[in-house]
Order: sequence, then C-alpha cells, then structure tokens
Amino acid sequence: MEKDKEKVALVGKHKKMCGIFGVIGKRIEKSIAEKCINTMIHRGPDGSGIWQEGDVLLGHRRLSILDLSDDGKQPMEYLDRYVITFNGEVYNFIEIRDELLALGYVFRTGTDTEVIIAAYDQWKEKCLNKFNGMFAFCIYDRKEKECFLARDRFGVKPFFWTKNKGGEYIFASEMKAILPVMDNREINRKLLLNTDVTSINRYESSDDSLVLGITKLKAGHYAIIKEGNIQIDKWWDVLDNLMEVPQDYDEQTEMFRELFLDACKIRMRSDVKIGTALSGGLDSSSTISVMSYVAKNMQTRKMSEDWQHAYIACFPGTDVDEKEYARMVVENIGINGTYLDIDPVRYWDKIGDDLYLFEEVYQTTPVPMMETYNAEKMDGTKVTIDGHGADELFGGYTYDIFHALYNRGITRGDFKQIIEAYSEGKDISNTEYFKIIYKVLGHKIKNKVMIKGDDKRIEQLHDDTADWRRMTHFDKLLYDESFCSILPTLLRNYDRYSMANSVEIRTPFMDYRVVSFAFSIGWRSKIRNGFSKAIIRDAVAPYMPERVTYRRNKIGFTTPLLDWIHGDLKEWFLDISSSRDFIESDLIDGNKLSNHIKTIVSDDFDMKHCNNELSNIWMHISPFLWKKYFWDRAVAETT
Repeated sequence: MEKDKEKVALVGKHKKMCGIFGVIGKRIEKSIAEKCINTMIHRGPDGSGIWQEGDVLLGHRRLSILDLSDDGKQPMEYLDRYVITFNGEVYNFIEIRDELLALGYVFRTGTDTEVIIAAYDQWKEKCLNKFNGMFAFCIYDRKEKECFLARDRFGVKPFFWTKNKGGEYIFASEMKAILPVMDNREINRKLLLNTDVTSINRYESSDDSLVLGITKLKAGHYAIIKEGNIQIDKWWDVLDNLMEVPQDYDEQTEMFRELFLDACKIRMRSDVKIGTALSGGLDSSSTISVMSYVAKNMQTRKMSEDWQHAYIACFPGTDVDEKEYARMVVENIGINGTYLDIDPVRYWDKIGDDLYLFEEVYQTTPVPMMETYNAEKMDGTKVTIDGHGADELFGGYTYDIFHALYNRGITRGDFKQIIEAYSEGKDISNTEYFKIIYKVLGHKIKNKVMIKGDDKRIEQLHDDTADWRRMTHFDKLLYDESFCSILPTLLRNYDRYSMANSVEIRTPFMDYRVVSFAFSIGWRSKIRNGFSKAIIRDAVAPYMPERVTYRRNKIGFTTPLLDWIHGDLKEWFLDISSSRDFIESDLIDGNKLSNHIKTIVSDDFDMKHCNNELSNIWMHISPFLWKKYFWDRAVAETT
C-alpha cells in the first residue's frame, strides 16, 4: 500500500474558504487532477494540494483566513486513518475542540479542519449537528475504505458530483472542475430553456444542474460512498429542530438579540481583515452595527480587531441608490465607508469572465455584486460579514402581505397591522383603500381560504409532519422562500459573486440557531406595530440609527439594468443581439429578443410603464449568454 501512496507537497498558507475536488474509484494522473483543481484558482489563490492513495484522490485550493501558518495543509491527514478536503468555516470550532480535548483528543494545529476530522472520529455523522457554520467536505476513512461527504444545513457552500460509466465518483465545488474528467459533456437543455424565475429559483434547491449527469448534494444532506455505491441521507430540517421560545414578545426580542449577537461574534473569528457589504437596508446595517457592539463589549478567542470596513455600492441618479442610509450607519458606529460608484462601462469588459465564474443562470447581471466584492479584495479584505437571509426568515418581502392575510384567526386589528407593514408607512386606517381591501378579503380570511396553484404546492411540502400542519400559511410561505425557492438561489449567487473574487461571505442571519428561532415564533412577532421584520428591528434598535432601523421602504441590492441598457450599455446590447449566433441560437428566440432590445434602447421607451417581459430581458437572453461565456469556454478548456 505504501508504494501505491502518493502525497503531493502543499505550498503556501492555510485556509480555507476554498475549492475541493475528488475522484473515488479510479486512479487518475496527477496532471489531470491539477487541471481540474486549477479551474477553481479564484476560490483558493493561496495554494493547492493533492493527496492520492490507490483509487482515491482528494484535491484542494486554499484561501488563507485562519491559522496563517503551514500547519493546516490540505488535504489533511489525522490519526493515520482519515484524510479530509474541506471548504467552509465551522465558527464554533474552538468550543468543539475544547470538548474533544476533554475526551482525550490531541491537536497539532489551530484549525477547524482538524476539529472536523476528530469530531467525525468521535461522533461519525452525528458530528454534523455540532457544527455551526457553512461547509462542504469529504473525509476518506482509510480503514473502512469509505468516503463521507457532507454539505451544510442551508447549502451555503456548493457540492457537485457525478458518476462516470466506469463507476468512479467525481466531486467538486464547481461544475467546471468536473468537466475535464466526465465521460460525456452535455447541456441540460430542459432546465436551461425554462427561464421562468420561479423555475430557476426552485432549481437551486433540487439536486439537478444545468449539465446533464452532474448532481448537487442537497443542502442538509450527507452521503457515504463505499464499494462503488452511494447512499444519501438528510441530516437536518428546521422542522425537526424547533426550539422553546417565550410567549411574551419582549422576552422573544431579548432571546433573538442574544442569538444574533453571538452569531455575529463567532463569525468575527479571523486572522485577516473583515468587512461588510453595506446597502443601507435593515439587514446589512444590523449586521455591521451589531459587529461594532460585539467588538467593543463581547471579545472572544480569535476575534479579528480589523473589522471596521464598510463597502457601499452606489448607483448615482437611479432609484436603487441607498448611499444616504448607509452613510447614517457608518457615522453612527464611528467608522469610514468606502463608497463604490458602480459604472457599468468601467466593468463591462469583464462580463464574459464574470459569467464564466458564475456558472449559473439568473435574472439579472452579476456586475454590481461582483464589483463590490472585487473592491473588498483590492482593499485587502478577505472576509465579509453580510446580511443575507433576514427577508426570507422574517417576512421582509412586500408580496408576503397576501400570504399573511391568509392566516386563520386573523382579526381586523391584525389585518390593519399587515396592511400597514407593507404600505411603506402610509396611514391607511381611515382610507378607502383599507376599507375596500378589508371588504374584499376580510370575509374570506375568516374562513378557510382555497389555495390554488403554487400556494397549494407550498401547503403540501411537508403535509406528513405535525409541526408543518400546525404552521400558519404565512410561515409555510417563509419556509418555501427559505429552503425551496428564493434564499437557496441568493446564497448560491453570493457564494459565486464573492468567491469569484477570492472573498469569503459569512452570514449571521443564517446561523442555524437564528433560523430555528425564526420558525419557532409566531407570525405576529414578525409583523407588528405596522412593521415587517419587527423582531429584528426591535432587537437591534439600541445599536442603530432610528431612521434606518424603522425605515419602511425596501430597495434591495439590485441592478438598474434598464437604465444601463437605455444608456451606457446601449451599444453592447445592440451589438450582441444583432449578431448571427444570437439570432440563430437554438436556446432563445433571437429575433423576438433582438426586437425587444431595440424597443428598450429607443428614445421614446418609457421605463416606468414597460411590461414584465421587457423588464426581465436579461433573464430571457441568459441561456445564450450562459452557453457563450460559460459552457463553450469550459468545454474548450477540458481539451
């Protein structure tokens, strides 16, 4: 066996928001493995490593964040039995390490990588329940000749795999890393051609991908590969992890505050500079404001002292610019903001590279987000602590109102609270608007509402579980948004945006304790006193400017694409939409879309009254762009 064993030296610093790769069941050439791993150099520019023994190969690319010494080289061996390749962070690794030390385990590094292996040795798959973090990893057990693959509760970190005709399994953090060793390379046309927004969103929570034969290990699942077979099991669902919460709203608010403070605290563990992508909205503003409080009042082991960096994407002259509110936040906590004017012309020559790194299809261009994290990278920031997840968990979207109105037992007072929460602060209590809506919907709300179409599907998601049946319709919608549709897609997107720039995102709202709390409280703690996300606002109010905390209008981090198409990007869109390969593409209706783009760029186009098809123009052309900039390049680079 020793003669058949090959270890390739690792170069550079440890750790660890990285790219992973592996082949199980077939020995492949080191040069081929390196080619696969190096397609993910953006995920780990600080070095790479390969471990191979018999027909098992594990590979790794590293981004150094914790323990900047060489002690934590990956793939890492432990107890002369286990080998791991790991992408992610386990934020509570210090506490788990203390528990394992008490059980007699010995550690030679200060990394969470080593803690994961020791925890697996002690508790096997049940170790996953102890991890508070985001992760995708493979542990090879040399004694049992089996591989244990795992993905975090919410799928924050990606995990793709495939099985070739010869029986070997290949896995990686990105599809492009798998393509060089796949038997067949073929587009999943059925998925790619279905560009409906809902379909795209639900696609991310499935195990399917845009490449035929490549499968996603779903969020909250693990797999064991042994003797050529794979067994996949689900290890976490929020409905199995609800918690006891106080009935009193003030006590609930205090409980949430304590959870969120700790979620931010453990995510501030870093040996490198930390920043925040700050929009000026409630969620990202809450995050950096609480970080400021934690840094001054709640020191913990390994906490970075260099966290005072806010990166603010600005869109001057457009309706999505939130610079005013972001400035209030940074002035309130006494730090300077870095204001980034997102000029599409300045960055658009990189759009092909951005789409290649993104790998997926989405409804808008990634440019503003990519450039925000690129600015963080250029400023020396490797970790960003951001506010993703709060809207889906706590009811922050304006269309949630209609689902909140479906809750049984709703009163006229409840009705008023819900309407006010999503009416941007307008006093509607004595208006004809309120009276008409109440008259039309009020009588239906008192009875069982017939849920049709997509809502009926939501009702049936967990129809076999008692906890699901006890949930209100509103919370069922939030479950769907959080685990099936919107949030999985956003988590995927921001992983791609940040890792394309070698930056790690940490999300305290996605701490599993916060998520469990969100589904353990009633909807009246989320919509209260005329505000959505009420419990977040009331919990963070001591740390925030009041105008931001109780701001009602919501913009979100988006792209003013129609402004750009009608202005600075006019020529690019005209050129690409009139090209021969666009017109003749079998993935889109080239002639129709070309005419749509000509309509948008015309001088008499009214952006305020454009229809949905025109406003979603990027989504409609995205299959063509995906093939042009991702697929064709990725396939070409496999040769």
